[in-house]
Amino acid sequence: MKAFAYVNPATEKEAVAALKIDGIAMPLGGGQDLLARMKDYIDSPDRIVNVKGLDATVTATPDGGLKIGSAVKIVDLAENAQVAALYPAVVAAAGEVGTPQIRNQGTVAGNINQRPRCWYFRNEEFVCYKKGGSRCFAVNGENQYHAIFGNDGPSHIVHPSSLAVPFVAYGARFRVVGPNGEREVPAAEYFTMPTLQNVLKENVLDDEELLTHVILPAPGNVKHGHYEVRYKQSHDWPLAFATVVLMMSAANGTTGANGTSGNTIRSARVVLGAVAPVPWRSRPAEEALAGKPLSEATAALAGEAAVSEAKPMSGNVYKVQIAKTAVKRAVMRAAGIKTV
Repeated sequence: MKAFAYVNPATEKEAVAALKIDGIAMPLGGGQDLLARMKDYIDSPDRIVNVKGLDATVTATPDGGLKIGSAVKIVDLAENAQVAALYPAVVAAAGEVGTPQIRNQGTVAGNINQRPRCWYFRNEEFVCYKKGGSRCFAVNGENQYHAIFGNDGPSHIVHPSSLAVPFVAYGARFRVVGPNGEREVPAAEYFTMPTLQNVLKENVLDDEELLTHVILPAPGNVKHGHYEVRYKQSHDWPLAFATVVLMMSAANGTTGANGTSGNTIRSARVVLGAVAPVPWRSRPAEEALAGKPLSEATAALAGEAAVSEAKPMSGNVYKVQIAKTAVKRAVMRAAGIKTV
């Protein structure tokens, strides 16, 4: 491993200043991803900036939402009573991350900002698009875990974050700080597709910026569901998963002003993970849910609609069925219908 300098800033402002150098500086949270990349010679920073001292609290916001610090440990997020009460899909996703050891070490920002898990990207022998090369080796290679949406290239990775999917589904905003001050970015606009102009990155962060907080709005009258599919229950990344947030027409057991039942879905957000280079919002699934009663039949329709635009690669056709199942069962969980 290349020798590097280590900076331990005391404040947010100092952390941002420490990222500004002539060489390469990278932030270190839990280290679950960065240290692995360094050991595999994927990244060789000149300076590492410890950001474990950033905000690690969960606090209420004036509008009834929550503000989650970037340094909150994933285990603390999974066990937080406020988050569980308002955003159960976030707790469900956090509880599925890695192993207990990883959840006790990894942070919210680290999970959101982790780099692709594609084996070509992670292998120093392959200089792919993501590392400044001229090709995506998955196109004609081993692509069974790659994208089935957003497959226009040039890279066909899937975004690895578990927490990003429910954050997008709940309409979160990400607070970002840098040398020019702070800004808030909607979670749905934070992640970027791998175009030729932006293929080396997965988000809108500049090199000297830090993600400091996730700000969740008050959920309102919604139902929530989260479902993941993986090869094994022990440490493994999902093959496909989905979070659904359903805005209901009226309180349960009542009738809305337009005569709709309290069991009617007014609108929906359906976001899939592990199927695209970004957390993938499925507009067809959302349209299939809007105005429908919340039932198993509606869940099945949403699952079919969610994969209607899928474009699988040569080795991952099976992911279409898995993604469909994930959406269906996430809706069923939102409805309180038992799933396996």
